[in-house]
Amino acid sequence: MGKNIIEKIWDKHVVYQEEGKPDLLYIDLHLIHEVTSPQAFEGLRMNGRKVRRPDLSFATMDHNVPTKNLPTIHDPIARNQIETLAKNAEQFGVELAGMGHPDQGIVHVIGPELGLTQPGKTIVCGDSHTSTHGAFGAIAFGIGTSEVEHVLSTQTLWQNKPKTMEIRVEGELPVGVAAKDVILAIIAKFGIGVGTGHIVEFTGEAIHKLSMEERMTICNMSIEAGAKAGLISPDQTTVDYIRGRKYAPQGEKLEEAAAYWLSLASDEDATYDTVRIIKAEEIEPIITWGTNPSMGTGVSGHVPTQADYEDESDKAALQKALAYMGLEEGQPLTSIDIQHVFIGSCTN
Repeated sequence: MGKNIIEKIWDKHVVYQEEGKPDLLYIDLHLIHEVTSPQAFEGLRMNGRKVRRPDLSFATMDHNVPTKNLPTIHDPIARNQIETLAKNAEQFGVELAGMGHPDQGIVHVIGPELGLTQPGKTIVCGDSHTSTHGAFGAIAFGIGTSEVEHVLSTQTLWQNKPKTMEIRVEGELPVGVAAKDVILAIIAKFGIGVGTGHIVEFTGEAIHKLSMEERMTICNMSIEAGAKAGLISPDQTTVDYIRGRKYAPQGEKLEEAAAYWLSLASDEDATYDTVRIIKAEEIEPIITWGTNPSMGTGVSGHVPTQADYEDESDKAALQKALAYMGLEEGQPLTSIDIQHVFIGSCTN
Protein backbone atom coordinates (compact mmCIF):
# COMPACT_ATOMS: atom_id res chain seq x y z
CA MET A 1 0.00 0.00 0.00
CA GLY A 2 1.25 3.47 -0.89
CA LYS A 3 1.98 6.30 1.50
CA ASN A 4 0.69 9.85 1.63
CA ILE A 5 3.18 12.71 1.80
CA ILE A 6 2.57 13.24 5.52
CA GLU A 7 3.64 9.69 6.31
CA LYS A 8 6.65 9.91 3.98
CA ILE A 9 8.05 13.03 5.62
CA TRP A 10 7.21 12.08 9.19
CA ASP A 11 8.72 8.59 8.96
CA LYS A 12 11.91 9.95 7.42
CA HIS A 13 12.42 12.36 10.35
CA VAL A 14 11.79 10.05 13.31
CA VAL A 15 14.97 9.87 15.42
CA TYR A 16 13.50 7.71 18.19
CA GLN A 17 10.19 5.96 18.51
CA GLU A 18 8.58 4.00 21.32
CA GLU A 19 5.08 2.60 21.26
CA GLY A 20 2.57 4.65 23.21
CA LYS A 21 4.88 7.65 23.50
CA PRO A 22 5.62 10.75 21.37
CA ASP A 23 8.13 10.43 18.53
CA LEU A 24 11.42 12.31 18.66
CA LEU A 25 11.35 14.25 15.39
CA TYR A 26 14.36 15.81 13.66
CA ILE A 27 13.83 19.43 12.61
CA ASP A 28 15.30 20.65 9.31
CA LEU A 29 14.60 24.38 9.66
CA HIS A 30 13.94 26.50 12.73
CA LEU A 31 12.65 29.99 12.00
CA ILE A 32 13.00 32.48 14.84
CA HIS A 33 11.54 35.91 15.57
CA GLU A 34 11.84 38.35 18.43
CA VAL A 35 8.64 37.59 20.38
CA THR A 36 8.85 33.89 21.25
CA SER A 37 12.64 33.50 21.41
CA PRO A 38 14.01 35.63 24.34
CA GLN A 39 13.08 33.14 27.08
CA ALA A 40 14.35 30.24 24.97
CA PHE A 41 17.77 31.81 24.47
CA GLU A 42 17.90 32.75 28.15
CA GLY A 43 17.21 29.12 29.02
CA LEU A 44 20.22 28.08 26.94
CA ARG A 45 22.33 30.70 28.64
CA MET A 46 21.30 29.67 32.16
CA ASN A 47 22.06 26.01 31.48
CA GLY A 48 25.31 26.62 29.64
CA ARG A 49 24.02 25.17 26.37
CA LYS A 50 24.79 26.11 22.77
CA VAL A 51 22.55 26.12 19.70
CA ARG A 52 22.95 22.61 18.33
CA ARG A 53 22.70 23.50 14.63
CA PRO A 54 22.90 27.25 14.07
CA ASP A 55 23.13 26.55 10.33
CA LEU A 56 19.56 25.16 10.46
CA SER A 57 18.22 28.21 12.28
CA PHE A 58 17.28 31.54 10.69
CA ALA A 59 16.11 34.60 12.60
CA THR A 60 14.29 37.71 11.51
CA MET A 61 12.52 40.64 13.12
CA ASP A 62 8.90 40.90 12.10
CA HIS A 63 6.29 41.19 14.86
CA ASN A 64 7.55 44.46 16.32
CA VAL A 65 8.97 46.15 13.23
CA PRO A 66 7.14 49.43 12.49
CA THR A 67 5.73 49.93 9.01
CA LYS A 68 6.96 53.53 8.90
CA ASN A 69 9.55 55.80 10.54
CA LEU A 70 12.21 53.10 10.61
CA PRO A 71 14.41 52.53 12.55
CA THR A 72 12.60 54.28 15.42
CA ILE A 73 10.64 52.02 17.78
CA HIS A 74 8.81 54.03 20.42
CA ASP A 75 7.32 51.13 22.38
CA PRO A 76 9.89 50.09 25.02
CA ILE A 77 8.78 46.45 25.14
CA ALA A 78 8.93 46.10 21.37
CA ARG A 79 12.32 47.80 21.24
CA ASN A 80 13.66 45.53 23.98
CA GLN A 81 12.54 42.40 22.11
CA ILE A 82 14.20 43.62 18.91
CA GLU A 83 17.46 44.46 20.66
CA THR A 84 17.44 41.17 22.60
CA LEU A 85 17.10 39.10 19.42
CA ALA A 86 20.05 40.94 17.88
CA LYS A 87 22.20 40.15 20.94
CA ASN A 88 21.08 36.54 21.11
CA ALA A 89 21.66 35.90 17.42
CA GLU A 90 25.19 37.31 17.67
CA GLN A 91 26.04 35.38 20.84
CA PHE A 92 24.72 32.03 19.62
CA GLY A 93 25.82 32.31 15.99
CA VAL A 94 22.37 32.35 14.41
CA GLU A 95 21.97 34.14 11.08
CA LEU A 96 19.73 37.18 11.48
CA ALA A 97 17.87 39.33 8.98
CA GLY A 98 17.38 42.32 11.25
CA MET A 99 15.83 45.71 10.60
CA GLY A 100 17.32 47.27 7.49
CA HIS A 101 18.61 43.93 6.17
CA PRO A 102 17.40 43.19 2.61
CA ASP A 103 16.17 39.74 3.69
CA GLN A 104 14.14 41.00 6.66
CA GLY A 105 10.39 40.48 6.47
CA ILE A 106 7.41 38.47 7.70
CA VAL A 107 8.83 35.19 8.95
CA HIS A 108 6.42 33.03 6.89
CA VAL A 109 7.08 35.02 3.73
CA ILE A 110 10.86 35.26 3.70
CA GLY A 111 11.26 31.49 4.12
CA PRO A 112 9.71 30.85 0.70
CA GLU A 113 11.20 34.01 -0.86
CA LEU A 114 14.74 33.06 0.17
CA GLY A 115 14.42 29.39 -0.74
CA LEU A 116 14.84 28.28 2.87
CA THR A 117 11.44 26.59 2.65
CA GLN A 118 11.71 23.39 0.62
CA PRO A 119 9.65 20.23 0.10
CA GLY A 120 10.23 17.37 2.49
CA LYS A 121 11.48 19.51 5.35
CA THR A 122 10.21 19.63 8.90
CA ILE A 123 9.89 23.33 9.74
CA VAL A 124 8.99 24.93 13.07
CA CYS A 125 8.65 28.47 14.37
CA GLY A 126 7.21 30.07 17.49
CA ASP A 127 4.14 31.21 15.56
CA SER A 128 0.88 29.37 14.85
CA HIS A 129 0.81 30.19 11.14
CA THR A 130 4.02 28.31 10.43
CA SER A 131 1.71 25.96 8.52
CA THR A 132 2.09 28.46 5.64
CA HIS A 133 5.29 26.64 4.61
CA GLY A 134 3.27 23.46 4.05
CA ALA A 135 2.36 24.86 0.63
CA PHE A 136 5.76 23.58 -0.50
CA GLY A 137 5.19 20.02 0.65
CA ALA A 138 6.77 20.45 4.09
CA ILE A 139 5.48 19.49 7.52
CA ALA A 140 5.47 22.89 9.21
CA PHE A 141 3.84 23.89 12.48
CA GLY A 142 4.01 26.42 15.27
CA ILE A 143 5.64 25.67 18.62
CA GLY A 144 5.74 27.21 22.10
CA THR A 145 8.65 28.95 23.80
CA SER A 146 9.79 25.87 25.75
CA GLU A 147 9.78 23.93 22.48
CA VAL A 148 11.78 26.70 20.83
CA GLU A 149 14.46 26.14 23.47
CA HIS A 150 14.34 22.36 22.92
CA VAL A 151 14.86 22.75 19.16
CA LEU A 152 17.66 25.27 19.66
CA SER A 153 19.52 22.92 21.99
CA THR A 154 18.85 19.55 20.30
CA GLN A 155 17.50 20.20 16.76
CA THR A 156 14.74 17.74 17.66
CA LEU A 157 11.24 17.88 19.10
CA TRP A 158 9.01 15.38 20.89
CA GLN A 159 5.72 15.12 19.01
CA ASN A 160 2.68 12.86 19.06
CA LYS A 161 2.09 11.69 15.52
CA PRO A 162 -1.13 13.31 14.28
CA LYS A 163 -3.72 11.53 12.18
CA THR A 164 -3.77 12.24 8.46
CA MET A 165 -6.58 13.93 6.55
CA GLU A 166 -7.21 14.61 2.89
CA ILE A 167 -9.34 17.61 1.95
CA ARG A 168 -10.01 17.28 -1.76
CA VAL A 169 -11.27 20.21 -3.84
CA GLU A 170 -12.68 18.57 -6.95
CA GLY A 171 -13.10 20.34 -10.29
CA GLU A 172 -12.25 23.87 -11.40
CA LEU A 173 -12.85 27.02 -9.43
CA PRO A 174 -15.35 29.52 -10.83
CA VAL A 175 -14.12 32.87 -12.11
CA GLY A 176 -13.56 35.33 -9.28
CA VAL A 177 -12.95 32.74 -6.59
CA ALA A 178 -9.60 33.14 -4.82
CA ALA A 179 -7.59 30.95 -2.47
CA LYS A 180 -8.96 32.75 0.58
CA ASP A 181 -12.47 31.85 -0.57
CA VAL A 182 -11.46 28.19 -0.93
CA ILE A 183 -10.16 27.78 2.61
CA LEU A 184 -13.03 29.82 4.10
CA ALA A 185 -15.53 27.67 2.17
CA ILE A 186 -13.88 24.53 3.56
CA ILE A 187 -14.08 25.88 7.11
CA ALA A 188 -17.68 27.03 6.64
CA LYS A 189 -18.69 23.62 5.27
CA PHE A 190 -16.87 21.38 7.75
CA GLY A 191 -16.39 23.62 10.80
CA ILE A 192 -13.47 25.15 12.70
CA GLY A 193 -12.68 21.82 14.35
CA VAL A 194 -12.56 19.69 11.21
CA GLY A 195 -8.76 19.35 11.27
CA THR A 196 -8.32 18.83 15.02
CA GLY A 197 -5.71 16.16 15.71
CA HIS A 198 -4.72 15.93 12.04
CA ILE A 199 -2.19 17.09 9.51
CA VAL A 200 -4.21 17.94 6.42
CA GLU A 201 -3.15 17.43 2.82
CA PHE A 202 -5.10 19.60 0.39
CA THR A 203 -5.57 17.80 -2.92
CA GLY A 204 -7.55 17.96 -6.13
CA GLU A 205 -7.43 19.70 -9.48
CA ALA A 206 -8.46 23.07 -8.05
CA ILE A 207 -5.61 23.02 -5.53
CA HIS A 208 -2.88 22.11 -8.00
CA LYS A 209 -3.94 24.87 -10.40
CA LEU A 210 -3.20 27.46 -7.70
CA SER A 211 -0.04 29.55 -7.66
CA MET A 212 2.44 29.08 -4.83
CA GLU A 213 1.21 32.28 -3.19
CA GLU A 214 -2.36 30.97 -3.28
CA ARG A 215 -1.25 27.62 -1.87
CA MET A 216 0.44 29.46 0.99
CA THR A 217 -2.89 31.13 1.80
CA ILE A 218 -4.63 27.74 1.93
CA CYS A 219 -2.02 26.17 4.21
CA ASN A 220 -1.69 29.27 6.37
CA MET A 221 -5.35 29.06 7.32
CA SER A 222 -5.40 25.31 7.93
CA ILE A 223 -4.84 26.42 11.54
CA GLU A 224 -8.24 28.14 11.48
CA ALA A 225 -9.66 24.69 10.65
CA GLY A 226 -8.09 23.31 13.83
CA ALA A 227 -5.35 21.32 12.06
CA LYS A 228 -1.85 20.71 13.41
CA ALA A 229 -0.55 21.64 9.96
CA GLY A 230 -1.60 21.73 6.32
CA LEU A 231 0.38 20.89 3.23
CA ILE A 232 0.19 20.34 -0.52
CA SER A 233 2.21 17.76 -2.44
CA PRO A 234 4.99 19.39 -4.49
CA ASP A 235 4.77 19.54 -8.27
CA GLN A 236 6.47 21.44 -11.09
CA THR A 237 4.90 24.70 -9.91
CA THR A 238 6.70 24.19 -6.59
CA VAL A 239 10.06 23.49 -8.25
CA ASP A 240 9.77 26.49 -10.57
CA TYR A 241 9.06 28.81 -7.63
CA ILE A 242 12.12 27.64 -5.68
CA ARG A 243 14.50 27.70 -8.63
CA GLY A 244 17.16 30.42 -8.38
CA ARG A 245 16.34 31.57 -4.87
CA LYS A 246 19.14 32.53 -2.51
CA TYR A 247 19.26 29.43 -0.30
CA ALA A 248 17.89 26.94 -2.80
CA PRO A 249 20.07 24.24 -4.40
CA GLN A 250 21.69 25.47 -7.61
CA GLY A 251 22.49 23.82 -10.94
CA GLU A 252 22.73 20.03 -10.92
CA LYS A 253 22.00 19.96 -7.19
CA LEU A 254 18.63 21.58 -7.88
CA GLU A 255 17.74 18.92 -10.44
CA GLU A 256 18.68 16.19 -7.94
CA ALA A 257 16.68 17.89 -5.23
CA ALA A 258 13.70 18.38 -7.56
CA ALA A 259 13.60 14.65 -8.35
CA TYR A 260 13.44 13.92 -4.62
CA TRP A 261 10.86 16.65 -4.00
CA LEU A 262 8.53 15.30 -6.68
CA SER A 263 8.86 11.77 -5.29
CA LEU A 264 7.31 12.99 -2.03
CA ALA A 265 3.89 13.47 -3.63
CA SER A 266 1.28 11.16 -2.17
CA ASP A 267 1.09 7.81 -3.93
CA GLU A 268 -2.02 7.11 -6.00
CA ASP A 269 -3.06 4.32 -3.64
CA ALA A 270 -2.30 6.32 -0.47
CA THR A 271 -4.90 6.30 2.27
CA TYR A 272 -5.80 8.77 5.03
CA ASP A 273 -7.46 8.48 8.40
CA THR A 274 -10.12 10.93 7.25
CA VAL A 275 -11.23 12.27 3.85
CA ARG A 276 -13.34 15.36 3.21
CA ILE A 277 -14.49 16.42 -0.28
CA ILE A 278 -15.80 19.74 -1.53
CA LYS A 279 -16.84 20.55 -5.09
CA ALA A 280 -15.03 23.56 -6.55
CA GLU A 281 -18.14 24.70 -8.42
CA GLU A 282 -19.93 25.08 -5.05
CA ILE A 283 -17.49 27.78 -3.98
CA GLU A 284 -18.14 31.45 -4.60
CA PRO A 285 -16.55 34.55 -3.06
CA ILE A 286 -17.03 34.17 0.69
CA ILE A 287 -18.22 36.73 3.19
CA THR A 288 -17.77 36.04 6.90
CA TRP A 289 -20.73 37.43 8.83
CA GLY A 290 -19.82 36.30 12.36
CA THR A 291 -17.07 36.00 14.92
CA ASN A 292 -15.18 32.88 13.85
CA PRO A 293 -13.96 31.67 10.43
CA SER A 294 -16.75 29.08 10.05
CA MET A 295 -19.38 31.80 10.11
CA GLY A 296 -19.23 32.53 6.42
CA THR A 297 -21.21 31.95 3.28
CA GLY A 298 -21.15 32.77 -0.44
CA VAL A 299 -21.65 36.37 -1.49
CA SER A 300 -25.05 35.53 -2.97
CA GLY A 301 -26.25 34.11 0.34
CA HIS A 302 -27.74 35.59 3.48
CA VAL A 303 -27.07 35.77 7.19
CA PRO A 304 -28.37 32.53 8.74
CA THR A 305 -31.49 32.32 10.87
CA GLN A 306 -32.32 30.28 13.97
CA ALA A 307 -34.16 27.85 11.69
CA ASP A 308 -30.88 27.00 9.95
CA TYR A 309 -29.57 25.32 13.12
CA GLU A 310 -30.74 22.37 15.22
CA ASP A 311 -28.19 22.56 18.02
CA GLU A 312 -29.04 25.04 20.77
CA SER A 313 -25.38 26.02 21.22
CA ASP A 314 -25.19 26.93 17.52
CA LYS A 315 -28.32 29.06 17.87
CA ALA A 316 -26.83 30.82 20.88
CA ALA A 317 -23.57 31.41 18.98
CA LEU A 318 -25.58 32.91 16.10
CA GLN A 319 -27.33 35.34 18.44
CA LYS A 320 -24.07 36.44 20.05
CA ALA A 321 -22.34 36.87 16.70
CA LEU A 322 -25.15 38.94 15.20
CA ALA A 323 -25.33 41.13 18.28
CA TYR A 324 -21.60 41.78 18.04
CA MET A 325 -21.64 42.37 14.27
CA GLY A 326 -24.80 44.46 14.23
CA LEU A 327 -26.50 42.24 11.66
CA GLU A 328 -29.95 40.67 11.43
CA GLU A 329 -31.08 37.11 10.76
CA GLY A 330 -31.78 36.45 7.09
CA GLN A 331 -30.16 39.69 5.94
CA PRO A 332 -28.81 39.39 2.35
CA LEU A 333 -25.04 39.75 2.42
CA THR A 334 -25.10 42.07 -0.60
CA SER A 335 -27.16 44.54 1.45
CA ILE A 336 -24.27 45.19 3.84
CA ASP A 337 -22.38 48.39 3.04
CA ILE A 338 -18.59 48.28 3.16
CA GLN A 339 -17.47 50.72 5.85
CA HIS A 340 -13.76 49.95 6.20
CA VAL A 341 -11.17 48.13 4.10
CA PHE A 342 -8.21 46.65 5.98
CA ILE A 343 -5.11 45.48 4.14
CA GLY A 344 -3.17 43.36 6.62
CA SER A 345 0.54 42.70 6.87
CA CYS A 346 0.15 39.08 8.06
CA THR A 347 -0.14 36.27 5.54
CA ASN A 348 -3.65 35.31 6.65
